[in-house]
Amino acid sequence: MVESQRVLLIGTGSLSVSVAEQARRWGSTVRQLSSPSDQQLRDALGEDWDVVAIVSHDDILALRYALLVEHIRPGIRLLVTIFDRTVGGEVVRSVPNCTVLAMTDALVPALLGPCVAEHLLSLHAESDDYLAVADERGEPALARLPAKGVARRRGLAARLVAQCRPHDATSRALLAGFAGLLAVLLADTLLGVLVLHEPPATALWHASRVLTTVGSSGAATHAAAWYHVVSALTMLAALAFAALFTAGLVDRMTSHRLTGIIGGRAVPRRGHVIVVGLGQVGLRLCQELRRLGVGVVAVERDQSAPCVALARATGIPVVIGRGGDRFLLRRLSIRRARAIAAVASDPLDNVAVAVAARAVAPDQRIVLRAGGEDDVVSESRSLFRIATVCDINRIGGAFIAATALGLRPRAAFTAGTRTWAVWQTPDGGHELSDVEVQSEVSLPAP
Repeated sequence: MVESQRVLLIGTGSLSVSVAEQARRWGSTVRQLSSPSDQQLRDALGEDWDVVAIVSHDDILALRYALLVEHIRPGIRLLVTIFDRTVGGEVVRSVPNCTVLAMTDALVPALLGPCVAEHLLSLHAESDDYLAVADERGEPALARLPAKGVARRRGLAARLVAQCRPHDATSRALLAGFAGLLAVLLADTLLGVLVLHEPPATALWHASRVLTTVGSSGAATHAAAWYHVVSALTMLAALAFAALFTAGLVDRMTSHRLTGIIGGRAVPRRGHVIVVGLGQVGLRLCQELRRLGVGVVAVERDQSAPCVALARATGIPVVIGRGGDRFLLRRLSIRRARAIAAVASDPLDNVAVAVAARAVAPDQRIVLRAGGEDDVVSESRSLFRIATVCDINRIGGAFIAATALGLRPRAAFTAGTRTWAVWQTPDGGHELSDVEVQSEVSLPAP
C-alpha cells in the first residue's frame, strides 16, 4: 500500500517516536535526530533522503529547522507540523516545497465523532457531506452522511428555552429584572383597560409613565380602594425590578464577559457539548460542532489564552473557570449535555475533568484527549468506563507518517488497541485501513 522511502525525522518526544515507528512499519527507512545542531543537520542532509519530516510542539523551532533544511538542501521535500496558522503561512511562503500539517487536522476528527454520537469513531467534513466511521459490532465501517443529517439540530423552542435560562447569577438577575418590568407594564395596562375603561393605547401610555416614574393616570384618583392597593404594589415591584435590571446591566457593561444572554453566544442548556481546554484543538473542535449545528460551550481557566479572543470573535461562548470544578459543570447543565470533551494539552488535567464529570453525571459520555508519556496513556485507558480515550501520539503518528510517505490521509482514530486511518484514493474514493495490520475497507467515490 505504501512505497518505501528514506525519511529524515527531526523531533523529540512521544509523537516523534510514534511517527518513526509507523513509518518503519510501512517499510521505510527512518533516521531520527532529536535536537540536531546546525553542523549535525548539515552532515545528515549530505545523505540521500526522500523527505525530511520536522515534528515539534514548538512552532518557532519547527520554523527554524525548516528554513535551515531549505538552506542546506534547496528543493528537498519537507513536512512540518505547525499548530499556529500564522507561523504555518510563513513557512509556506518561505519554503514553497514544504507541506505544513496542522495537528488539529489530525486530531479533531477523532474527537468530533464521539462528541456527536456514541457510535461514531471519527467524523470529518468533505466537500458536500461528512465522512463518518461508525462502530458496527466492534468493527469500524465507512459511511457518507449528508451535512444536515449528522446531528439533530435544535428546534426554535429549544433555543428559546436556552436563551431564557442563563448559567450565571448576573445574567439571571438581568433577565429577571427585565421580565418583571414587562410583567408590571402588562398588569398596569390591563388594569387601565378593565378597571378605568381606558383605550388600550392610552392605558399603555399611562402604564409606561408609572413604570418610568413620570406620572400616573388622573382617572386612577377616582378608582376603587383595592385598585389603589394593587397599583401601589405594582409601583413598588417596578422599583425593585428596575434595580435588579440596572444592577445586571451595569455588571455586563463594565465586565468583559465571554458569553451572551441571547444569540449565538448564549450558553446552551440541553443537547450541547462542553469542551474543556480552549487551545488550538479545542477551538477547532468548537468550530466544527457549531458547523454541525450542535450547541457548544468552551471552558478555559486562563482568560488571557490566545484562543479565547478568537472564540469570542467567532461567537463561541466561553466560560472562564476550572473544568474539574463540579459546581461549574452543574451550572453548565452537564446532565443534559450531549457530551463533555476534555481536550487540554495536559493529560492529567483531562483525567481530572473526566473524574469530576463522572461524579456529577454518571451516565454522561466523556471524550478524553490523552498523550504525553506512555504511562499516562495507559492509565487513561485503564479508565475506559470513564471516557473514550483519544491517544494523540498514536493518531498523530499515523497521520504524520502517512503524509510524509506520500499518502493522503483524511482522518485517523483509535479503536481499542488498534489504530485506523482513512485515506483518499486517486479516484476520489476512500479507504479505511488498520495501520497495525494494514487491512483495508474501500468506499468508492461519490
